[in-house]
Amino acid sequence: MGIEGEVIVADSSGDATPEIAISLGAEVVRPEKLGYGNAYLAGFARARGRYIVMMDGDLTYDPADMPGFIRLLESGRADFVIGTRLKGQIEEGAMPALHRYLGNPLLTGILNLLFGAGISDAHSGMRAMTREALDRLHLRAGGMEFASEMVIEASRKGLFIEEVPITYRPRRGASKLRSFTDGWRHLRFMILYRPGPFLLLPGAVALVLGLALTLFVLRQEPASELRAHSLILGSMLLIIGYQTLLSGVYIAAFGKTYGVEGSGWIARILTSYHSLEKELLAGLAFLGGGVALGLDVVLRWRGAGYGSIQEMQESMMAMILVIIGIQTIFSAVFISLLLLKSGEVNGR
Repeated sequence: MGIEGEVIVADSSGDATPEIAISLGAEVVRPEKLGYGNAYLAGFARARGRYIVMMDGDLTYDPADMPGFIRLLESGRADFVIGTRLKGQIEEGAMPALHRYLGNPLLTGILNLLFGAGISDAHSGMRAMTREALDRLHLRAGGMEFASEMVIEASRKGLFIEEVPITYRPRRGASKLRSFTDGWRHLRFMILYRPGPFLLLPGAVALVLGLALTLFVLRQEPASELRAHSLILGSMLLIIGYQTLLSGVYIAAFGKTYGVEGSGWIARILTSYHSLEKELLAGLAFLGGGVALGLDVVLRWRGAGYGSIQEMQESMMAMILVIIGIQTIFSAVFISLLLLKSGEVNGR
């Protein structure tokens, strides 16, 4: 191919792969930890070239496609090049139909929508980049989500990304891919970077709808069966929405602590306005209000000789306030613990 370079094999197997690779002139590194990402990180740490081409060692990718990657990097048109199997040639039996027509397009579409990568095959295992580009990515994922992290970081860091059509061949031996488990790991990683569309937005919508429905029902005439059902639905939406919102905040706090910068605006709000003491007071106020309202209902029940009473709306409001109060108290503590490592906890 007329390309001068080094071949580095990152291998954790227990067979004769290292010996065979060394006999053929390759350099072998043993990753300290198992995992797809850990293998590549170990290989990158040893690589010394100006351009770095990566591919899986299962013979599914064709090294003859490498010149197309190198040409794009040398021309300056790209900092990061990814091989696209979907625009190239997929040999019979190389990719399951579930991956080809559903899993890969779906996850690639979500990644493009959230991060604007503009690529067709986000999970291709054949890629190339300049040394400078690799140093800017600050990759850390140790598992299969490493493939998504690389594309996400390349897009977020403003690298010039290009695609090259490649050939994808059937794997020799049993595949190590686990369709749903690996797919979930990619999706989970994207949620870590962008909790807004997955948690914050749905949570806010549910919270607003639940609050509006609950307040509307409470302003109506005395109890009816329809009113009771509507109040239960509104309460459920309100509580679910609030907890979903809090889950998005947890993820943002986790990302702030561990250097994931995808939720920057949420992290800025957290570090600017989060106060354990004020949030505890708010939670205690909700909890106290709910307990007081609940005790009032109990006293009325006792006054009626423990017979049947119509206190549906007061009972539901007491339940909502108690649950919201408990959620707020424990969330305040949990978020403070997450932010403690980053040194962003304050006492406003």
